[in-house]
Amino acid sequence: MITLAAAAVPAADGAAPKAAPAKPVPARSVFVMPANAQEGRDPFFPESIRPYGDAMTSKHTVEVNAFSVKGISIERGRPMAIINNHTFAVGDEGDVRTPTGEVHVRCTDIRAGIVVIEVNGIKRELRIGTK
Repeated sequence: MITLAAAAVPAADGAAPKAAPAKPVPARSVFVMPANAQEGRDPFFPESIRPYGDAMTSKHTVEVNAFSVKGISIERGRPMAIINNHTFAVGDEGDVRTPTGEVHVRCTDIRAGIVVIEVNGIKRELRIGTK
């Protein structure tokens, strides 16, 4: 107990107590999303185009005949369509392979023999079996 009390008393020789050293400021990390593969890649998936894929897909136009409806079926009461070997229900989104590369597609409606999709904000009607 005596040692604790002595530690709290300032030095008797008039010297000022030493100030605690200042805490270092933590370094901040800055992340910049790359616009293309030359600016940077995802370290966990180096072949992925996800970081800059949205910018690339929205810049080029896609022709209607790049999509082919392979089939339409009803699964548990929900209509499903196969577009370029990718299955969609109404409201589903996904990337579809085309001759010009992958394109992000959203399925908005499925009717008898017709599938309505949205690509880059433009709606298109696709008929089953036509390319």
